[in-house]
This record gives sequence, C-alpha cells and structure tokens, in this order.
Amino acid sequence: MKSNIYAILKGTFLVSDDAFKNWRIIIFISVLAIVMIASSHSADKKVYEIARLKNEVNEMRSAFIDGRSKLMKLKMESAVISAMRDKGIAPSVIPPKKIKIKSQN
Repeated sequence: MKSNIYAILKGTFLVSDDAFKNWRIIIFISVLAIVMIASSHSADKKVYEIARLKNEVNEMRSAFIDGRSKLMKLKMESAVISAMRDKGIAPSVIPPKKIKIKSQN
C-alpha cells in the first residue's frame, strides 16, 4: 500500500511498462472533465440569455401598457373635445340622424 502511494507521488506509474493503460484512463478522465466544463459554460450562457430576454420582455410589456393607457386617455370624449376646441371645432348640438336604405326589389 505504501509503495503504491509513493509510486503515485513520484509519478513512476506513468513511465512503467504497463503505463499505457494508466495514460488511457488519465486522458479519458481529462476529456470527460473538459466536456463537463464546456457543458457547464454553455448552461451558464443560456441562463444569462434567458434572464436578459426576460428583462427585455418586461420592458416591452411596460412600454405597451404605458402606450395603451396614453391611447385610452387620448380616446376619451373630453380629450377629443378639448383638442378640437383648440382648433376651433365644437361638438354638434343637433343629434345625428339614422339613414335607412330601402331595398330595390
């Protein structure tokens, strides 16, 4: 047991006669570690992208609601009357008449 630990610490297990299987395992573990690190970076990048898009959606939703509330205020009859009064147009005092079209049969 003690000799195995010394062999690992000194690195003689990498240069011995049966070192080829040790190198294969080391390379395999290294490749797996690289794949795991790359996968982790990819996942982090996606999380940041999702957070950025969520913020963008919230900003656009806020702008939409703000624009819709401004439109509702502009469409009010009192707002239209005051805007037309500035241009010299007043609301009619005569009510509108309904036009009926008779069929030509």
